[in-house]
Amino acid sequence: MSQQKESYKKYEDLVLLIKKSNIRDYNMELIDKAYCFALKAHGEQKRYSGVPYISHPISVAYILVEWGMDTESIVAALLHDIVEDTDVDLKCIQKQFGPVIANLVSGITKIGKIPLSTKEEQQAENLRKMLIAMASDIRVIIIKLADRLNNMRTIGCLPKQKCRETARETMEIYAPIAHRLGMRAVKEELEDISIRCLDPFAYQEIEDVLNMRKSAREEFICSIRKKLSKRLFQVIPNVHIEGRVKSINGIYRKVYMQNRHIEEVYDVYAVRIIVDTESDCYNVLGIVHDLFHPIPNRFKDYISTPKPNFYRSLHSTVISKEGIPFEVQIRNWEMHYTSEYGIAAHWKYKLGLSKNKDPLEQRLVWIRRMIENQFDSQDFTDIVSTIKTDLKQEEVYVFTPKGDVISLPVGSTVIDFAYAIHSAIGNKIVGAKVNKKMVPIDSIIKNGEIIEVLTSKEDKGPNRDWLKLVCTSEARSKIRQWFKKEKKEENILEGKKEIEREFRKNNIKFADEKQLQEFLKIIAKKQRCSSIEHFFESIGYGGIRLERLMSKIREDYAKLQKNDDKKIKETPILVDEVQPKSGVIIDGIDNCLVKFSKCCNPLPGDDIIGFVTRSYGVAIHNRSCINVQWDLINDVADGRWIDAWWEEGVKREFKLDLTMLVNNREGILTKITLKLSEMHIFIHSINTKNLANEQALIYFTITVHSLKHFQLIVNKLNTIDGVIYVKRH
Repeated sequence: MSQQKESYKKYEDLVLLIKKSNIRDYNMELIDKAYCFALKAHGEQKRYSGVPYISHPISVAYILVEWGMDTESIVAALLHDIVEDTDVDLKCIQKQFGPVIANLVSGITKIGKIPLSTKEEQQAENLRKMLIAMASDIRVIIIKLADRLNNMRTIGCLPKQKCRETARETMEIYAPIAHRLGMRAVKEELEDISIRCLDPFAYQEIEDVLNMRKSAREEFICSIRKKLSKRLFQVIPNVHIEGRVKSINGIYRKVYMQNRHIEEVYDVYAVRIIVDTESDCYNVLGIVHDLFHPIPNRFKDYISTPKPNFYRSLHSTVISKEGIPFEVQIRNWEMHYTSEYGIAAHWKYKLGLSKNKDPLEQRLVWIRRMIENQFDSQDFTDIVSTIKTDLKQEEVYVFTPKGDVISLPVGSTVIDFAYAIHSAIGNKIVGAKVNKKMVPIDSIIKNGEIIEVLTSKEDKGPNRDWLKLVCTSEARSKIRQWFKKEKKEENILEGKKEIEREFRKNNIKFADEKQLQEFLKIIAKKQRCSSIEHFFESIGYGGIRLERLMSKIREDYAKLQKNDDKKIKETPILVDEVQPKSGVIIDGIDNCLVKFSKCCNPLPGDDIIGFVTRSYGVAIHNRSCINVQWDLINDVADGRWIDAWWEEGVKREFKLDLTMLVNNREGILTKITLKLSEMHIFIHSINTKNLANEQALIYFTITVHSLKHFQLIVNKLNTIDGVIYVKRH
């Protein structure tokens, strides 16, 4: 009975908070109805801590009232666990409370009744469902964040392992979402509680240091506020100054993850100055820099260049006369509300969203893009990892030649940058200039760089290797879409080849084609593919990443072997149509695994020879290769060199290294890359070396088809003014 009274007291506190709120008019009749409905539905259910379950939805609703959310959000919060944890279904909620509230509850409810084979698949489907619901009504994620915040505040009641799993999920998914929505206070609290669960010793150490210096810190911040007040109040009206300490997670990331001493964290102390207008912000900055010495390279103007979550403020790290560094944040009130409450500020200070007029509707664009980028992926773990990548808090800001700002996750390449501008630019990229210097397209971009993308005139399309180079799901999705649309037959062939490679590597073998086909059908069905061909195609364009499935495939194969009484023959695993065509005939050996040696990179048209290796079949060399000559002269190969020759009309792509000697003049590299682009030659890498005599060596790795094709490329490159010679490396 006492617990029921405690729950009712919680609800009374909620009602009192609603009545004290002057933000909006709440529909108390509907809120009371939702409370009574939830109380009856949850009945005698208890939480891990032993308290009545109804206390949780009341606490979530309380948080939402603090954030200034509307009646529908409060009602949905009171009802949010009913569908998942009781016998009440969505139809009943829709009948009682209407379609809008039913949709909010549906978006928050986890997928619990769909049979999925792994926990990762469950997490991926829950994430995808939540993102789709967010795109249609952003209040879904705001309620979900309030739900997660209350769960984290009471996480100490959970078993230790469950506590760690929840904390890790919060750090990887929910805190970054709060960051993307601009909800700083929520993000920091979620991170701090998560760190307390994941690394309690480090958390306690930081907390002890902060507590030990509490009085000195308060005295220091107070003195800084007095100095600022004395100067600012004379010049600028309505100035509000407050002090703060960096969050524990913020300190943790710099001390433990960047291996720095706590004294090296310059922004442990911070002073926030809030003024009325944007121009006042810059006036305050001038006064601050006059009072305190600014630390070089520690100024950031997020007003002229806002963060992707629309955060706007001036940041400058300065040093006091006592030699203590601290950060100053300067913003106006509108910026402050957006910084503290993020998208929830729309309800608290603007009374709702206007989809047609409100500029902050743009905040939802990243959600829609994220959903679109997952349509071509059938790999559950891939969905989870790409969502985590897209939610990374660390970002770099780079510029187009026209001065437009593009924000991308840390680790993004020039290819990611090209696709962030437009898919057509990404598909046509052949090179790039960073700060007016040529770089390979797989170069990692850095903060503040100006990037110019060089494109071909024709849409020759991306390269499959780019899927391994790009960082963002947007770039990966656009590359997949191109291959899915343009190269269906090639995708099937690529998928078959990849299957064979992985099966050989993992020693997965079958006695005949029928067994193989049956096994592949099972795998395809698990990946929601309509046929084996569809499965091959999905692998080919990157919708399914085979390396991530191999552990499960090995398990299934082991079970199949256990149940099979017949001895599996030691024969090649796949049928002829799945065999990769090497284009090489080996004297006296059929269906042999062939590898082309990197020491000489033989091409169709070269005079070749084979070397029987002890582990991976026959290695093909050019007969003029120095390794071949050494072995034949010294007779150290023990008779393992065998005759080999090219099949007629062989069609394959080969990587080839070129060395060019050129006059070191401006624009020479651009001319060369454009000439290669005109010939539809894919460039894998470029390196340059300056020589003393105003000449330079340029090293290219390109794709060619044959010796004849290579000679044609050399002839074309030799026509460029400034090229002295081109030779095979």
